[in-house]
Amino acid sequence: MAPLRFAVVVFPGTWSDHDCQYSLAAVAGQDARLVWHRETDLSAYDCVVLPGGFSYGDYLRTGAIARFSPVMEAVVRHAEAGKPVIGICNGFQVLCEAHLLPGALLRNESLQYRCQWVHLRVENTATPFTNLCEPGQVLRIPISHGEGRYFADAQTLDALEAQGRVAFRYCAPDGTVTPAANPNGSERNIAGIVNEIGNVLGMMPHPERACEPLMGGEDGLLLWRSAVEWAQVRA
Repeated sequence: MAPLRFAVVVFPGTWSDHDCQYSLAAVAGQDARLVWHRETDLSAYDCVVLPGGFSYGDYLRTGAIARFSPVMEAVVRHAEAGKPVIGICNGFQVLCEAHLLPGALLRNESLQYRCQWVHLRVENTATPFTNLCEPGQVLRIPISHGEGRYFADAQTLDALEAQGRVAFRYCAPDGTVTPAANPNGSERNIAGIVNEIGNVLGMMPHPERACEPLMGGEDGLLLWRSAVEWAQVRA
């Protein structure tokens, strides 16, 4: 099967775009292209990646200005067509601002920037990005953010839980969900969520930075390989 075509969207201020492209193309062997935020057509791509960084300098709010970039209309169409979309760190913030995902990402509870390795428990394996994972599997993936505290009202949180839309939760190495394992104060230790049909994933940790042993681990590759598997099954 031909490589999957990934669009890695670049906003002014994005800084993990090349990390995503490298991990997808050089490591995972896929066709990954950088797409400037002024593009309005993503129909040639199988999967859209909104990488981390500081889009538009994080002015107003994280992701608030990027939400109005021309490319976002194409991202919405891509998502509504049932195709995979992943927002990583700042990309997660953009997806929330665009109302493709509920809730918001607030300042870390510590009021400090956190750049460290964390452990994630896989809660949902029925998504394009987690289908090769085992339920309850623990992944080791780094975070790098100052505003990564996931917040939503109790009703929204209950709905996410009831619908199985929590994709990842911060946990201890043995998979136990504890306050000490939560690096930013996210509600219910939530590290990633999906939309109602499961094709749009937002997560704060950076899987693209965990794709080679030299970088400290390869657990992030599971997400890219899952997306390829998902596409092959539907081909």
